[in-house]
Amino acid sequence: MTETLDHLFDRNLEWAERKTREDPTFFRRQSEQQTPTYLWIGCSDSRVTANDVLGLDPGEVFVHRNIANVVHTSDLNILSVLEYAIDTLGVRHVIVAGHYGCGGVQRAMVDRRGALVDHWLQPLSMFFRKHRAVFDAMHDDRRRFERLCEVNIEMQVRRVAATPIVENAWARGAELHLHGWIYGMHDGLLRDLGPHVSSIAERDSLPAIDTCVHHRPEPVSALRRHAISAFGAAPCCNGG
Repeated sequence: MTETLDHLFDRNLEWAERKTREDPTFFRRQSEQQTPTYLWIGCSDSRVTANDVLGLDPGEVFVHRNIANVVHTSDLNILSVLEYAIDTLGVRHVIVAGHYGCGGVQRAMVDRRGALVDHWLQPLSMFFRKHRAVFDAMHDDRRRFERLCEVNIEMQVRRVAATPIVENAWARGAELHLHGWIYGMHDGLLRDLGPHVSSIAERDSLPAIDTCVHHRPEPVSALRRHAISAFGAAPCCNGG
């Protein structure tokens, strides 16, 4: 006997009724043409959903997700999303958003190979093996894991920037900015990791991805930014 999912339909009904009570025009607005400013390329992890993390309504962000937010330049799925987002929807920001504790990144670090997911993760696995000595020298499993999560984002931003779709957009003068972000499961905060790329010249001036493993940037959350801003705005104690 086929198991039905009636409880999910019930939850959908409760959600739709609650949204209508809270915002009577919500579904009317959602039915109109979407005009998102952002394309989110994220991980398939069910704990990281773009609209919830960003605090945006569904029509405000266009979303593509896959295991470990990997950008394969031969993947017609992500290329189609990228082309549609840029050429049809006119998004101005492409955000590659990974997260700490990513199971896909963790899988790329193991020696066991052969499953289909390993083919998907192969570019990251090869990078990890190539720089294994550098990662091993970190002498801390958590730091090693976190750093590969960060490098993965830096790698994928470069891959997005290298696509003819993005290159053509820049060549015709389109305003298009690429960003690398990472999400912390432990506190719910997004962190600005970089790189930020807005032109062919900026893309071409990026350091090679192989050098990134040696230079860890400080991912900055909004909380950190606000603290820095407040501290910087404090009056100087110079006896006045």
